[in-house]
Amino acid sequence: MLKWSLIFLVIALIAGIFGFFNIVAAAASIAKVLFFIFLVLFIISLFTGRSRSL
Repeated sequence: MLKWSLIFLVIALIAGIFGFFNIVAAAASIAKVLFFIFLVLFIISLFTGRSRSL
């Protein structure tokens, strides 16, 4: 999922260079949403992965 957010970030940067501002806003917002979803899932996996019994 982090890969997809980086792809949309790159699309937003390239579209910003060429002046496609509507595409920039859409791609940047998608990248932001995907990044926060990735961050939440990463934090959840950190907490659930630590519960090992010896």
